[in-house]
Amino acid sequence: MSLRLYDTATRDVRDFVPLTPGEVGIYLCGATVQAPPHVGHLRPAIAFDVLRRWLLRKGLNVTLIRNVTDIEDKILTKAAAAGVEWWAHAAHYERVFTAAYDALGVLPPTYEPRATQHVPQMVELMERLVERGHAYATGDGDVWFDVRSWTSYGELTRQRLEDLNPEGGDDADTAKHDPHDFALWKSAKPGEPETASWATPFGRGRPGWHLECSAMAQRYLGDTFDIHGGGLDLRFPHHENEQAQSRAAGYGFAQRWMHCAWVTQSGVKMSKSLGNGLLVSELLAQAPAAVVRYALASVQYRSMLEWSPDTLDEARTTWERLSGFVARATERVGDAAAEEVAKAELPDGFTVAMDDDLNVPAALAVVHEHLRAGNTALANGDDGAARAQLVALRAMLSVLGLDPAEWTTAADDRYATALDALVGAELDARAAARAARDWATSDAIRDRLSAAGITVQDSADGARWTLAN
Repeated sequence: MSLRLYDTATRDVRDFVPLTPGEVGIYLCGATVQAPPHVGHLRPAIAFDVLRRWLLRKGLNVTLIRNVTDIEDKILTKAAAAGVEWWAHAAHYERVFTAAYDALGVLPPTYEPRATQHVPQMVELMERLVERGHAYATGDGDVWFDVRSWTSYGELTRQRLEDLNPEGGDDADTAKHDPHDFALWKSAKPGEPETASWATPFGRGRPGWHLECSAMAQRYLGDTFDIHGGGLDLRFPHHENEQAQSRAAGYGFAQRWMHCAWVTQSGVKMSKSLGNGLLVSELLAQAPAAVVRYALASVQYRSMLEWSPDTLDEARTTWERLSGFVARATERVGDAAAEEVAKAELPDGFTVAMDDDLNVPAALAVVHEHLRAGNTALANGDDGAARAQLVALRAMLSVLGLDPAEWTTAADDRYATALDALVGAELDARAAARAARDWATSDAIRDRLSAAGITVQDSADGARWTLAN
């Protein structure tokens, strides 16, 4: 069976055939680095990490681009409230996100471009759209995409323009030709830092979110590439707008769209705006990073992941069964070299499951079959069978980024480093709230950390934290 993947655009599961044999190009929408990451941010990172690992295991060379949005309204607002430069605020939270990715075993992207590093490519794309009659400028620095000039607008999400509400934020601008037109470039506003704008032929300003991703995808993956991915919430307007402007510019752009579902609580999507976003710092204070990864990776990427008070406990129980067998078997029959694990033939059932649109639950069912067989072999003193099951189990789990042998002391060090960075970001936010005499926010942050098992101690030198005994 060949690898079959769901395409959001066509709404079907079909064979995946790379544009260039043996090569796969993936663009994954990354973080807007304006605050610490919560569990919802890590869901797509881990889902596409599993995809990448599976493609690599199948012998394909993967180029994965995961961007960083380091200029945006919320970054400017939060940096101003904290009394720091916007670029310093963004750089700080970019490091916090990186620490979280590393702690949870997400492979580094091939390239991780920042939006602010690619303004020339954005201006070039914007000029191309204006020249082709798909964009226009108003005022001193505002540039808009003319949605009615692109008759295929709405094809990704299968929506008719007349049925759509104008995109939030931009619709108040009366200079637009149509309320549905979206911003490619935003003029500099009074009170904004001068460093947050760039000169263009249309005036000073900064890029719109959609333009950033189109320009960076084309820069690193070319005019046409294999897969564009992200969270389900990005389908509209972000990905719809990306596709429209890129194809209007004459590029083939993404040949397949993949979206992972949300993490929910009581059926409601987790987000900071709703106040139900469970921070990664809280999760890592409650459980080892491998347990958090198992909880996020064990659900098929298109299925909603309902997070409950039992989620981590259930993941911990399963992880301890898997890692316990690997430890016992390794002690009995000796360690298996990483090269042997990487080259081991995978069980047919596991391969069939993963080729079926990354059906991780079905793949894990095969893992557990081999876990039971391995435990039986150990109980019967059959060292040959135990070793065979050890290698097979580790080979399967490595595809999911969950090989217990890889979660060694080095991984524990990454986990400690990430926890320190994530809690530090929370304490920075608390310090800013205290400086602004926002005692309610300050107390809420402290209570949230306390609920996660983190004790905060204030002193003349600032706040320090420890894990509660």
